[in-house]
Amino acid sequence: MTSFLAKLFPKRDKSTAGESAKGKENEPIVEPALQATPPTNLRSKVKLYPIQLTVGCAQSVGMQRSHNEDAVFMMNTAMTAEPSNMPFGLFIVADGMGGHQHGEIASAIAARALSGYVLNKLCGPIFSYKSNSPNQTIQEIMSEGILDAHRIILKEVQGGGTTLSAVLLRGEQLTIAHVGDSRIYSISPDGEIQVLTRDHSLVRRLIELGQVTEEEAVTHPQRNVLYRALGQGEPFEPDVSTYPITSGGYLLICSDGLWGVVPDDMLSNIVMNAQTPLDACQQLVEAANEAGGPDNISVILVQLPE
Repeated sequence: MTSFLAKLFPKRDKSTAGESAKGKENEPIVEPALQATPPTNLRSKVKLYPIQLTVGCAQSVGMQRSHNEDAVFMMNTAMTAEPSNMPFGLFIVADGMGGHQHGEIASAIAARALSGYVLNKLCGPIFSYKSNSPNQTIQEIMSEGILDAHRIILKEVQGGGTTLSAVLLRGEQLTIAHVGDSRIYSISPDGEIQVLTRDHSLVRRLIELGQVTEEEAVTHPQRNVLYRALGQGEPFEPDVSTYPITSGGYLLICSDGLWGVVPDDMLSNIVMNAQTPLDACQQLVEAANEAGGPDNISVILVQLPE
């Protein structure tokens, strides 16, 4: 024991001890025995559970609006218990319209009504110890939830309307439901960006018919006119699709206050170079405001597990 301690704390010559201490009164004392060896990097060796989603969210009223008519909902959870090990997330962006506060009321109703409908249908069966399955498909639940929100807005907010873009991630699948011109993008691990939704706008329809170009659409006087929105017009069927969850990459859900002023390649570049999804969302909002911020800005970024 004596020889072991002697190696850790060797005797010092008293004549030099005082000199070596001069000017070092404020330096921390670290005994050799307490100096830790850098831990081995186990990230490439150990896969951690439960599988989790990493999420960021940000909003801004923009630079030219007096109040915010967007609404955002996000719920992210995970469960690990045999025989399942699954992430569960519900993410919604709604962009209200109508003026005189009708837009913000409509968007809030839409986000609350859809999230309430979906969670009521799914949370019980998913997290019940009996593992009961819902009596509807996920697509039916998402579609009926949007139509329920549409009926409530027609009744409660006359003259108000809203877009609605939602992503439900459950296990190894994601389901998107969409009405209006908010957007859902996928961004692959190598930065390739793709729009998963179709804008329900007059200008997008004109582009599809070949009557205007993408460049002309940017300044078209009717670029903000929608032919499909919650609370507006005749009954409709929302666009609902299901995809397998790919390994890695991102899902970006946003209002046109972001995608309408920030080019797609810049969206991807910001996401791929940010430290975290929250950092990315903050930078995306800043980019939209730096580009003039003509509208409210809402964004949710979901990082998919690898």
